[in-house]
Amino acid sequence: MDSLVIVDAANVVGSVPDGWWRDRHGAAERLRDALPAYVTRGLPGLVTPPLEMVLVVEGAARRVESVEGVRVVPADGSGDDWIVQLVADECGGRDCLVVTADRGLRERVQALGARVTGPRAVWGRGRGEA
Repeated sequence: MDSLVIVDAANVVGSVPDGWWRDRHGAAERLRDALPAYVTRGLPGLVTPPLEMVLVVEGAARRVESVEGVRVVPADGSGDDWIVQLVADECGGRDCLVVTADRGLRERVQALGARVTGPRAVWGRGRGEA
């Protein structure tokens, strides 16, 4: 069964002070567009392919659409709560990695058996280089 990688869009986008707050939707789209490369090559040292990539968006970024290789899940309300629910619903019996730096979220998903890593795993190598 493919590994599941869940990316906390708000947290990952917010980890790079590049003016994302002026265009949250555009920033989330740039992150989404950087993710498909990981589906075929994996996240070195963390997850090998094949994998399923999910990007959880909230607020102004909720209109971001899925693209091939990346399922975008718009959260009604708290993105953290949606991520926890995704882990509970979809990670049973398979490897699950959540990408976030949010300490509270990390604790919640680890309690459900997910592994965690920080934003640099997908966004820190020269700002969005996939």
